[in-house]
This record gives sequence, structure tokens and C-alpha cells, in this order.
Amino acid sequence: MKAIYFETFGGDLSIIEAPKPDPTETGAVIRVQATGLCRSDWHAWMGHDSDIVLPHIPGHEFSGIVESVGKSVRKVAVGDRVVVPFVCGCGICEYCRSGNAQVCPNQTQPGFTHFGSFAQFVAISGADFNVVKLPNEISFETGASLGCRFATSFRALTKRANIQPGETVAIFGCGGIGLSAIMIAKALGALVIAVDISGSALLKAHELGADYLINSSEVDAIHQIQVITQDGVDISVDALGSEEIASTAILSLKRRGRHLQLGLLPSASGRSAIPMARVIAYELDLLGGHGMAAQDYPEMLELIVSGKLKPDSLIESVVSLEEGALALENFASNKSAGITIIKI
Repeated sequence: MKAIYFETFGGDLSIIEAPKPDPTETGAVIRVQATGLCRSDWHAWMGHDSDIVLPHIPGHEFSGIVESVGKSVRKVAVGDRVVVPFVCGCGICEYCRSGNAQVCPNQTQPGFTHFGSFAQFVAISGADFNVVKLPNEISFETGASLGCRFATSFRALTKRANIQPGETVAIFGCGGIGLSAIMIAKALGALVIAVDISGSALLKAHELGADYLINSSEVDAIHQIQVITQDGVDISVDALGSEEIASTAILSLKRRGRHLQLGLLPSASGRSAIPMARVIAYELDLLGGHGMAAQDYPEMLELIVSGKLKPDSLIESVVSLEEGALALENFASNKSAGITIIKI
């Protein structure tokens, strides 16, 4: 099979012919139809993830067709159209049994713990537990856009922050995950403030329904949010990932507000400074969001099929595998908003 491949972190990205994987007894092999290019893939290539063993094939957001299954698989069949969460649970631990496979201590992640979806085929463990059937109304490209950014935003807002109609939400960073959060928050009845330093990203946020736009390179975002809300927002979201943005987002909250940290915060120490004095004084909730378990997908897919959520509008470009390797290499300097999909 053709695949994007690297042997050193931050090194050359090559298109190689790699061996096609075989399914485990409880697993499946998916013929990849489309796969998303995400900032997390860039972090993987740069060596920011300790789970990765070199050499490696990245990629973790994908949809496709079941190519083969293990002999113990019962709920998934060859030929099924499917999408797979980027966190695959073991299916037997207390977290998986309680519906929280996204924090399974024995989880596997394509593109991180094993070879990923920037390839024609990808192997998945625990197929009956982790593979989700993709409705015919949803294209493979749209399905690939769900696996990390959109699904993470959906679960974080609905299950972690427990967003309610009429609440105010400030979303910092209008890339793939931020734009997903804007669309979802608006669909759920929130007033949304989009914050970014890019005019084009803010324009896209406006197209998706953001009520207020703040260019933080031109004005003080915290002051502007105070002007808009009088008392701060109910929910803040760091959708990019930096100490400065996370701190600003926390300081934009009203008393007893909730902060969602969705962007990764890589640092040399592995720790990040945040304004804990404000957290204590305002009794703020700090919440992480790490994907979404397969069992939670039907609610999101139903909203997509109904037209209430339109993740396909977040797709900015569809490229080939060869173009995808170049896009990954240039990801850090890419200022465009929206999601890039690699069509396999």
C-alpha cells in the first residue's frame, strides 16, 4: 500500500510502498477513502508525542470501507462504510464500560500508538467496540473531518461543559477545532464570540454564525469580551493550544465559568502556566476534552444527517496523498482556516 512515512522526527516525509496490514482476531482493516490533516499529525511528526515509535506512518482522522475483519468480529462486516474515533478503547476496562473509552488507559490511537491513516489501509483494534457505521447521507470526506476536531468539540461542549441555550462562549483560535466548536455552539443555541489574529479565519467564523469577532492582534481580547458580556463568558475554549491563549481564555470567564482546553500545549517541561489565582477566586472549572467514544457518535451523526450540523462546510481543500505530505510539512506556517482532507 502507498503511505506517508517518516524515519526521524521533523525529517523527510516520503511516499513509500508499505506492507498491507492484517486484522487481529477482534480487529478490522479499513480501506481508507479520506483522512483529515490535523495539527495533532504535525505534533506527531515533530516528535511531541511520546507514544510514537520510529519509523512511522501518521494520520488519525479517517473514514473508509471495511476491507477485512478478524474471526471474532460480529458487528462489523466487509464492505461497511465506517468512521473510527481517534481513540480506540479496549472495551473491557471500567472507563470503557462506563461509556468513557476516550480516556481508556489501554487505548490505541492510529497515527500515534501504531501506523495511521495516511495510507491506503489502516488496522483498528476492537472493531465491534470502536468502529462506527457511516450513514450513506454523509460523504467519506465529511466523515474524515469528524474523527478528531469535530467529534472532540462536540463532546467537549455537550458532555464536558454542558453547554446550554443562551449561554455565552468565547472560542480562541479559529482553525479546524475552533471552527467546529463555533458551528456546534451556535447549533446548540449559544452566543458565540470568535477570537483569532487572522482576518480570513475570523471571516470563516462569521460565515459559520459567530455573533462577535475579535482580532486579538489589534485589540485586547479580554477587554472586548467584557464590553460585549459585561461580566465575562460562561464558557471559554482554547482551540489552538498555547500558554498565552489558555491564560487569556481563563481570564475572559465570568465567575463560576467553565474553561475547555482542546488545543495541545506542548512545552519543554510538559507543564503549562495558568492563572490559578483567578481559578480559585472565581471558582472556575478547568475541563479537558480528549476525543469522543464510538458510542456517542450516533447523536452527532443524527444532527449531521438532519442538517443541523454541516461539518462539510469546514472542508477547505481536498488533496492527494503526495500533496498531503507537503501540506503536513508546511502545516505550522499555513495560515488558512478550515480543514484539509487527503483523498486516498
